[in-house]
Parts: sequence; structure tokens; C-alpha cells
Amino acid sequence: MINFKGKTIHAAIFDMDGTMFDTECLRFRTIREASEELTGRPISDEILMGSLGLSAKKAEALAKEHNGQDYPYAEIRRRADELELAYVRTHGVPIKTGLLEVLERLRKSGLAMAVATSSRRAIAEEYLINANVLKYFDITVCGDEVRQGKPHPEIFLRAAHGLSCTPDTCLMFEDSENGLLAAEQSGGQAILIKDIKWPRPEIRSRAFQGYERMQDFLADLIECTPLMSAPKLTENFPLTLNQETVGIHGFGAIGGGYLTQIFSHWDGYTRPREIIGVTGDPMLLKLVNAFGKFSVRYYAASFDQTIENVRLIDMQDQDAISDMYSVSEIVGMSLPEHAIRQQADAIARGLIRRFEQRGRPLTILVVLNKIAGARFVRRHVEAALARMVPAETAQQIMQKTHFSETVVNRIVSRLTKEALLRQVRIKFKIFEQNVAQAREQADAVAPAAYVAPATDIDRIAAKLRQASQLANALGQLNLILFNSEPDMQLYAERGSPLLERLRQIRTVADITQIQTVKNRLWNGTHAVIAWYASLLGHQTIGQGMSDDRVTALAALLIKTEIEPAMLKEDPELQSILPSFIKTFLARCRASFKDPCDRVGRDPLRKLQRKERILGSIDLAHKFGMPTPMLEYGVALGILYALRSTDSEDREIRLIKELYARAHNVSAVLAYRGNYNGRPYAGLDTQADAELIGRIAAHFNQLLREPQGEHWNWPLTRIEQHPLSAAMHKSMNEPVAPHAVQSEPVDAVQ
Repeated sequence: MINFKGKTIHAAIFDMDGTMFDTECLRFRTIREASEELTGRPISDEILMGSLGLSAKKAEALAKEHNGQDYPYAEIRRRADELELAYVRTHGVPIKTGLLEVLERLRKSGLAMAVATSSRRAIAEEYLINANVLKYFDITVCGDEVRQGKPHPEIFLRAAHGLSCTPDTCLMFEDSENGLLAAEQSGGQAILIKDIKWPRPEIRSRAFQGYERMQDFLADLIECTPLMSAPKLTENFPLTLNQETVGIHGFGAIGGGYLTQIFSHWDGYTRPREIIGVTGDPMLLKLVNAFGKFSVRYYAASFDQTIENVRLIDMQDQDAISDMYSVSEIVGMSLPEHAIRQQADAIARGLIRRFEQRGRPLTILVVLNKIAGARFVRRHVEAALARMVPAETAQQIMQKTHFSETVVNRIVSRLTKEALLRQVRIKFKIFEQNVAQAREQADAVAPAAYVAPATDIDRIAAKLRQASQLANALGQLNLILFNSEPDMQLYAERGSPLLERLRQIRTVADITQIQTVKNRLWNGTHAVIAWYASLLGHQTIGQGMSDDRVTALAALLIKTEIEPAMLKEDPELQSILPSFIKTFLARCRASFKDPCDRVGRDPLRKLQRKERILGSIDLAHKFGMPTPMLEYGVALGILYALRSTDSEDREIRLIKELYARAHNVSAVLAYRGNYNGRPYAGLDTQADAELIGRIAAHFNQLLREPQGEHWNWPLTRIEQHPLSAAMHKSMNEPVAPHAVQSEPVDAVQ
């Protein structure tokens, strides 16, 4: 039962042609062809339009009224049925966009459901089975089973009676004048869905509700059907495919290993019919398109999750990328900044094509490791549009495009190319063995079953048996591309109605709040942990967190400096900080395949004035709070760069050059030169003299005492702290083992 527009609804009754299926245009075409074939002349549009919603007898009477009593309408209709069936059996039944989502929501809301169609049962059942929607309906009432066709209400009355419902508790879906009249006169709640034309105004006004498209009704239905809660990790994706296409621009760890899962869960009722991913990796392109699917492995749950209906396109194929933007309902973007600049023109062309073809809105879910990433993307796309179309058109396109900021709450890693290649070779050998076994089993079956089947059933069963052997061999193949942690929800900026429906997305009014939490609480601490662990001789974050000195530093950074300052700034964060802290620490303790040199890379970027570590220092100082551990972390970052042997990291090379000029950390911290085309946001030697001095003191002690007590200082500090017991407890809470990551992660950097 649902409450729809103030009406208590127990059942839904659907007309078929023109309402559920986009068959009226097809029917018009086949009747014209049949008429020309049998009489040498086409049937008029007046007759075709007038017969909409009529029973076969009434449509025949109308045709003979215009063409004479000898006009062979019954033969024409039978021939048109043959032509239409031939088309449907070859191409499938054309389903109205939005129908499957409507049927799923109505059924899962507990409504009884029926079909009430003027078509004959033989035709109706074939269409319903072909379209795979017969499963939704409890009963079917057909035109050859009623005495009086539409606009008489008999067919709707019989359907309501068959569902044990009174007509006034039934939504009755129709597209034609006669169908609408039949539904309204039965006492039902007539829902008009426009097909070829609107009924006359005086007839149209008799509908309870009228809609231009099935999707428009769906929007109202969503308001009165439950939103699905966030799914459990091991919960299956919806079985029913809707008619939507979604895109992923950047099929890396987050794009391929996370966004594909979010889109596959969709709203819990249906899932997209196709996911198009964009990749610059030729190996991924070939393998995913060969398999048509791939899997994500969750070691913590001993669970592989298969993502189906995936097709990849090449990052260099700009026209294919534009097509993706023109046809997708939503696009998840996970690209580096330089790639966004390169792809802006292709995105703009896709938005122009979309605007010219349908004018439908598009949601772009921007997943960048960057504050204000959506604004960055919007700015570049807007500039590209300005070069291609008039300003007014560009403005209209941008108004229909929602760029949503996001925060990722998951770590995902991608298998190395070497590991992937080994996996594919092993899986292909297994596949060849399965195929050989299938052939042996097929050969073992008595030849008579294949050579001389006694009946159609024998012939069909034999063919299916052969096909199923190969299908089983293919079905056992799976391609693991990504390893992932189990955290589920993605935070996204509110503004797109579509995002409110997606089960795995949590929308928030102020995404900057979540971005700040992650940037300061996770990213800054993560870098400091990596620098310290590396300097202590550990290779990975997980190994470093097994060292009491590293865990002590992490605890002091978070519990005594970062968290208290953030709560002073925004007390409402109290509701989300504990879970963020727990998740982050659990990840660090389990990151045995997360190299310190990857997390610690680009140290100059992480030591800018407003960034991560120094941003947290500024916030704490705003409230008069000391920051000895954060300052210690800055010193560790500089020392890490000076001792690094990574000759490829340009930032490490620059830090070494800056330090070599004066042999003090001030030259590094107060750098104001070029940084990726912009002035570097360094400290001020005068205004920040005291801060620079404290960082320099830490640095000099670390430099002078490579094995001295200052390297153990965090452990000493935490033992002396009044909250030491609580901090030790929080740092050492047992956690389930996480994914053994095959390659560096993308989420926390």
C-alpha cells in the first residue's frame, strides 16, 4: 500500500501498448505496410489515430467506415501482427523509459498488479515475456476476453475484481482517450502517460494525474515510496536492469573499484543497464571488454563482488567520451588535475550534444583529492563551452549540469600489471580445462539425443545443454582488478535529486566540512606517520604502526591537537569525528602493503601554509592551543625529504636545493617561488618567526641525535600525558584484518 497524492492505493493496473511499451509507432508502421501489401494503398493517419485504445472490433468498424465494407481490416491486422512480432522477436519490445523503475517500486511497496490490454492474449503474453515484465503482474486481462472494449470500463473492472481491490484504490495507467475514459469510468485513479498525442483537453481533464513521460510519474512515485538505507557490503546488487547508462571518467582504483559499486547498488530497486568507463590503460581496456565484467576483492569479508555490464573506452577516443556524457544519467569523474584540463573539450562537446538531443540534466560526481574539486572541473568545462557555443547556450547547458563535490570514505588499490597478467594466464588455463571437460560431457551424451530428437522439447533441450556447458565455463571466469576496504558511503554535496536516491551516497549541505575533516584528520596525519615510520626504518604504514613511537605520535597528533582544535572551530563535528578517527587508525594499522614512500611523496605540497599540517597548526593557534606534535611532524617532513633517495620526486629535489643554500629549515618553510605555475604558499619569516624557530629546534635535535632520545620523544610525551591510558586504548583497539593491498592506494594521500 502507498499513499499517492492523498489517495490510499492498493493496486496498479497497466495498459500495455503505448503505456508500458513504445509500440504504437511500431503498430502504425506495420499496419501501413500490411495495408499496402494487401490492398495496394496505405491506411490513413486519421484511422490510425482514431483507433488508439479501441478494441479490434471497434477499430475494424472505424476502418470500414472510411474505406468501405469490403476493406479487409481483419486480414490487415493479422498481417500487421506478423510483421510486428517479427520485429519484436528480432529487436525486442521497446520499453518506455522509466517503466522498470516504476514496476519495481510499486511491487516492492506491496501493491497488487495487473495488465488490462486491448491486445489478444497470444500477443500480450509474448510481449510481456519478451520484455521480461510478466513477473510483476498477478493477473492479465486481454481484449479477446471481454465483451465490451475500451472506452467501456469492463476491462478495468475485471482487473480490479481479479486483484480483490475496489477500483478507487487502483492506479490505472493509460495513454489514449478511450483507455483514459475506461479507467475513469471504472472509478479508478486514472494516470495518463502521454504517448503519440495528448487526449483532447476535455478528456485529459478527467485523469487523476497526467504526465508527459513515465519518468515524470516516477519522480512523484519516488516521493511516496521508501528510500533504501545504505547497503551491507555483501548485499546483492538489484537484479533488474533499468534503462539508464552511467559513466566513469577515470577507471582507476576509485573510479573502477568504488564508483562502479556505488552505481551498481543504485537506488536498491534497479541498477543501470550499462556502465561506461574511460581508461588510458590498454590492458584494462582489452580485458574488461573481453570479460564484460570484473570483480573487487574485500579481504576483510572474504568476499568478491562482481561488477557486470561494464564497457571501457579509450581515454584518447574523444568522440566516445563525448558520447558517454551525452547519454549518461550520471558521470563519476576521478581524474588528476592535468587530465581534466585535457578532457574539458570532450566533456563540453558531450554536454552540447546532450543539450541538442534531449536537454536532460546531468549529474557529474567529482571525486578528486582536492578541496573545491567540483569548482575546478566546472571552471574548465565552462571555459571550453565558451569557445564552442554562444554565451546564452553555454549558460543553459551549465544550468542543467550539476557538479557535485565529494569526499571518499574508502581505500581501494589496484592490482599491478604483473599481478593482473599472472591472474589472467591462470584463469585462461582454467577456462580451457572447463571447455575441454564440457566437450567431453557433451560427447558422452547418447548421440540420438542430438542426431534425431523425438520432439521439439528434445531438440531444444539438446541445444540448451550444449550452450550451458560453455556458459558454465565462461561463468566460472572472474577477473579481480581491485582490492578494497569495506567502508561504504560516499559523501556528496547536496543539490542533485538523483544523488538523494542512490543508496551508497550520503548527501550533505556543507561538503567542505567533511573535506576539512578528511584533509586535516586523515591526510596530514597520514603524511606525518609515513615520514616518521620511514625515518625509523619501516617500509610500510602497517609496519610503522606496530612501532610504539609511531602510534604514540599518531595519538598525540589526533587527540591532543587536531581533534580539539576542530571541535573548537565546529562543535557539530562531534557527531562524525569519532568514526573518522576510528576508521583512519584501523586503516593505518592494517596497511602492510601501503609504502611509506608513496604516502610521504610530494612533501612540499603537504607543507604549504593552508594545507594539511600547517593548516591544522593555524587552526589550533587561532584558539590559543599549542601544537608541539604538529610542529615535530613538519620537522620530520623536511628531514624525510633530505634523507630520501628518490631522485624522481621533484619536490624532494627542490627541498634539498633550498636547504643546501642556507642549511636551515627557514629556507624551506618560507619558500615563495614557483610551484606548478603559482607562487608557493610558504610561511612569513617575520610574522611566523616563532613557529619557524620551534620547528627548527625539533629539526636540529633530530639531525644531531639520529639515535637519540628526541626520536623517542612522542612515546615519552604520551606516557606523561594525563589521557595516556585512554589514548593507548584508542590506538590499540583490535580491528578486523583489511585488504592485503597489491598496489598503492588512491583514497588517502
